Amino acid sequence: MFKYLSEKNTYLFFKLTLILKGCLAVAETVGGFLFLLLSKNFITNFVSGITADELSEDANDYIAQHLLSAANQLSLSSQHFLALYLLLHGLLKIALVIGLLKNKLWAYPASLIIFSLFVVYQIYRYSFTHAVGLLLLTLLDIIIIALVWHEYNYLKRKR
Repeated sequence: MFKYLSEKNTYLFFKLTLILKGCLAVAETVGGFLFLLLSKNFITNFVSGITADELSEDANDYIAQHLLSAANQLSLSSQHFLALYLLLHGLLKIALVIGLLKNKLWAYPASLIIFSLFVVYQIYRYSFTHAVGLLLLTLLDIIIIALVWHEYNYLKRKR
């Protein structure tokens, strides 16, 4: 897959995608903490505030409508589930990204398995939501899986 890139450029691309994945994982973790700490009313008011201008310009704005609808339908149990899901998902990815950035051999097979499970789950979720963002995250995960596989084989050959 990466035969047109030099080993140095492939490694650089690997590092950049890991940094992106790590940033997304940190954002997930922070989001998880916020969902634990903030009340439903605060979340609903916040979403109403950030979507108000957009909805005043276009009452049918797809993203604003869906954000507002999701905030209004948020129950306490779904808020707690979302918080725990984001926290565990984010912290797990942070640990894997750190392991990969430090070239820890255990992190390569663990990442291949866990990121593959994320891809399967994300495709499953996409079948219900049809969210384009989910497809983009899945594409990023597939690229990372390919890069992890490549780097793992490269490291094993070097050792």
